[in-house]
Amino acid sequence: MTFRDTFSLAFKTVRANKLRTGITVSIIAFGIMALVGIKTAIVAMQQKFVESFSAMGATGFTIRYREPRFHFGGGSEIKKEKKGQRKEKKSSFGKPITKLQAEQFKQRFQFPSRVSLNIFGTRDAVVSMGNRKSNPTTRVFGGDENYVDQNGFTLAYGRNLNELDVQSGRNVCVIGKDVATKFFGDNMERAVDKIIKINNIPFRVVGVLNPKGSTLGMSWDNSVVTSYNNVRRFFNTNPNASFGIQVKVPELHLMDAATGEATGIFRPIRKLTTTEEDNFAIDKSDSFVEMLLKQLDLLTFSALIIGVITLMGAAVGLMNIMLVSVTERTKEIGLVKAIGGKKGNIRRQFLYESIIISLLGALFGVVLGVLVGNLFSMFLETGFVVPWAWTFIGIAICSLVGLMAGLYPAMRAGRLNPIEALRYE
Repeated sequence: MTFRDTFSLAFKTVRANKLRTGITVSIIAFGIMALVGIKTAIVAMQQKFVESFSAMGATGFTIRYREPRFHFGGGSEIKKEKKGQRKEKKSSFGKPITKLQAEQFKQRFQFPSRVSLNIFGTRDAVVSMGNRKSNPTTRVFGGDENYVDQNGFTLAYGRNLNELDVQSGRNVCVIGKDVATKFFGDNMERAVDKIIKINNIPFRVVGVLNPKGSTLGMSWDNSVVTSYNNVRRFFNTNPNASFGIQVKVPELHLMDAATGEATGIFRPIRKLTTTEEDNFAIDKSDSFVEMLLKQLDLLTFSALIIGVITLMGAAVGLMNIMLVSVTERTKEIGLVKAIGGKKGNIRRQFLYESIIISLLGALFGVVLGVLVGNLFSMFLETGFVVPWAWTFIGIAICSLVGLMAGLYPAMRAGRLNPIEALRYE
């Protein structure tokens, strides 16, 4: 028998046993769907992370307060300090960065850089104009004159906040694209110099931002940026609210020097002695992205484990089905051998059947995995993602599963005695 004849016969046999084939294909498809689907979602997340943090660039870092350290069982933290080691005071952790401390840092930090101060306002503001109002889902951010540029926003119309806006605390704001569209439709430029109300507080719009998209479901376009003084006065009056400090230097090789100088300047501002540990953290933007990507690599490994375990179960099921098929077709095998069929032809037929079933499972699994993964991609507002490398890896794994699962049944079929096979009932 030629390859074409053997393959055609194997394909017809697979089609003839629809229920058996469908169950096995479904098991294999589920394993591949888990593998490809999770990887597709991870690729989308990687793209979004890189896109979101690329605005700050690899030459930026953020100063934030360090969270308090909690211990089970209560009591204070007692540590034996080595000679020359800074002593950690539990009470110094968790202290927010105040407005005064942030402003002092900005004033004293003379390193060539751009410094921006910020504080989060609220995530459920209602924006209104006349009789129209938005849903309570608008986010309000407080910043200074550098906040818009520092966070990757660009202006479509109007102007940015300036230093006088920030220091005087006058009620002016810059609005995102969704907010502008809500009240002015496609003519977003008309929003400039108009009065809107944010939680019933009047603000004059001085600028409209270009679209920026969203990160992990948080829309940057449905947001308002005003001065941090306004946020502290109207939207975030929590006395323990902490300011953030963002710094961007012009060249990558200046990062270590900049973070070192920032630490040296901020320690006295935070009133730390030489023996006390820093109660603030400096996060480099590239390190943060790298950390997130490492976490995604762990998810990729988990997806691989899930897929492999599922495919191992599918391989066992496929082998059992092929063995049952050999038993059911014993008389057919005996007839083929009686009229001159060779062992190799029979072995190849069963191997082809096993591989065809595996590849069908791979095909459906890849398609479903890409579709499921891109549902997550749509949520993140990234483009259509196809993890080609993992798609081919999944197909290769399925081919191997089909080969290994069909090998023993194929060898068993090839060893059948034609006389005994013809007498089998």
